[in-house]
Amino acid sequence: MFQGYDFSQGTERMHHVSASLIRAYSNRAAELQAEGKQVIRFSAGEPNFNTPSDIKEAAIRAITNNYTHYPSNKGYGPLEDEISRYTEEFSGVHYDPDTEILVTSSAAEALNNAMLTFVGPGDEVIVPMPAFVTYKALTGLCGATLVPLYLEEKSGFQLDPDALEKVITPRTKMLVLNNPCNPTGAVLSYETLAKVCQLAQKYNFLILSDEIYSRMVYGNSKFYSVASFPGMKERAIIVNGFSKTFAMTGWRMGYLCLQADLLPVLLRCHQYSTTCSPAFIQVALAEAMDSPLTRLQVQMMLDQLAKRRNLVMQELDGIPGLSYIPPQGAFYIMVDVRGLGMTGSAFSQKLLEEKYVATVPAVGLDEPSDSYVRFSYAASDEDLREGFRRIREMAQEIRNGK
Repeated sequence: MFQGYDFSQGTERMHHVSASLIRAYSNRAAELQAEGKQVIRFSAGEPNFNTPSDIKEAAIRAITNNYTHYPSNKGYGPLEDEISRYTEEFSGVHYDPDTEILVTSSAAEALNNAMLTFVGPGDEVIVPMPAFVTYKALTGLCGATLVPLYLEEKSGFQLDPDALEKVITPRTKMLVLNNPCNPTGAVLSYETLAKVCQLAQKYNFLILSDEIYSRMVYGNSKFYSVASFPGMKERAIIVNGFSKTFAMTGWRMGYLCLQADLLPVLLRCHQYSTTCSPAFIQVALAEAMDSPLTRLQVQMMLDQLAKRRNLVMQELDGIPGLSYIPPQGAFYIMVDVRGLGMTGSAFSQKLLEEKYVATVPAVGLDEPSDSYVRFSYAASDEDLREGFRRIREMAQEIRNGK
C-alpha cells in the first residue's frame, strides 16, 4: 500500500516558514475596506507616490516597439550599465555591468536566489532582529538554522559587533543586514559596519546586505554600503531594487551586485526561478531612470518622506502613553505602547477593528517583548493626520478605562 501523504502540509521545510503577520493585517484591512469602512493603512511598506513620469512613458514606448520577448537571463545590457552607474554614484562601489550585476524580478527574488544559492542544510544564518519577515522564512526554506541577534532599544536598535561575535560559530555561513532597517528605521554607523566587516573576514562568512532603503536617510545619518569597506566586495552580496525609491512596487524589479566569481552560480538559480525580468520594463528603466525629470521626482519623494517622518514624530509626541525611537532611515517607526498598559499585538488589533487604522505589531517581525508596533509613514499627509487623530482618540479612551 502506498504511503498516505498529507499534501496540505507541504514539505518539512515549510514547517519552518510562518505566514506573514504583515500580510494578515493587510488582508484584514482589505476586508474591512470591502465592508465600507474608511481604513487607513500604516501597515504596508509601499510609498503612496506614483512611478516617475518618464519611466511610465518609456515603458509604453517599449511595449509599442515590441520589447515583449525574452531578454538575456542576466539582464538588459543598457540597464545593467545604468545600475552600475547608479550604484557607484550612491554607494561609491563600482560593479562591472557585464560580470557583476544581475537583474531580478524584484528585490524579493534577489533575496530568495541569493540565499538559496549560498545557504543550505547545516549552515547558520545570523539575522539581527526585529527584522523583515523574509529573512527568517528564507532561512527555513534553505533548511538552514536561524541565529537571531536581538537588538536593544537603549542603543537605538543599533547592531553591537561584540554581541555579533558571540553568536558566530564554525557553521556561520551568512549574516543578513538590512540597512537602513525595516522595521526599526536604524541606519548602521560607519564604525559599526567597519567592525562587522572585520568579523566577516576573520570568520569567513558572507554578508547579504539588503540596501533597498539606501536613499532614504534623514538628519545627520549617512548610508554606507558593506561593499565599500576594504576587502568586502568579494564577500558581500548587495540587494537593491526600484520598488521604494522609484515608487515601483507593482513593477517587481530588483537587482543584485556581487563580485564576478560569485555571479555564475547565482545566475543558475535565477534561470530556474523567473528566467528573466520583463524586457519592456528593463528597456524603460535603461532609458529613463536617470532622466532629469526622474531625478527631480525621486528627490521630491525623498524630501516628502523626510517631512512625513517629522510629522509622525510630532503627532506621537502629543499622545501620552506612546513613545518611540526616532528613525534614521527607511519609512518606518517603532512605537512603544507599554505606556497604555497594552501589548503591541493588542494595540494593533484594537486599532484596526475599532478605529480602522492598520499597523503591524512588531512581534510579527520577531521583536521579542511584544511591546512595539510598526508604523509606516509612507502614507499621504491627509491619511497620516486622520490616522493619528483616531489613534489619539483611542489612546484617550484607553486612559479613561473604556
